[in-house]
Amino acid sequence: MATWNSRGLRGSELEEMINLTNEKYREKKLALIQKIPTPIKPIQIDKATRHITLAYFDQRSTVDYIGTVQGIPVCFDAKECRSRTFPIQNVHEHQVLFMQDFEDQGGIAFLLIYFSGENRYFYLPFSQLVDFWNRSRTGHAKSFHMEELDRNFEIKCHGYYLNYLPAIQADLNHRT
Repeated sequence: MATWNSRGLRGSELEEMINLTNEKYREKKLALIQKIPTPIKPIQIDKATRHITLAYFDQRSTVDYIGTVQGIPVCFDAKECRSRTFPIQNVHEHQVLFMQDFEDQGGIAFLLIYFSGENRYFYLPFSQLVDFWNRSRTGHAKSFHMEELDRNFEIKCHGYYLNYLPAIQADLNHRT
């Protein structure tokens, strides 16, 4: 069974930026996006600080965020990698299946990926994620390179905010 430890904080800076952005979207009535907590079962707690030091994942999580943008249902996961190459194994099969079900219900699913070594952020539409996923399952590359991503889906960082709404609009435009 999977366990949580300090490695579980990887990507927390990215998630904090997304949380701040989502709060700004909520305040401006542009979107209502909620962080979905990963269900864990605490095993060890530091009594002095009351911090969880060891826990088991209680169940598989789906995605990091779910909500609506101007009435359109959206779900996405936030991922981070240090190199210019993103390992597809960082996306779990149950997440891909959930995102597919979400899209089948008329929602929009995607990844927000931070290439920390390059300090660049990208929106990865679900359709392209599926292409990379299927490619990895058929004996081809088990990863994809940042250069394979559409530059039109690069997200600019403005201070502590990641304005990903234009990327959702671009995704919608590509679907019609």
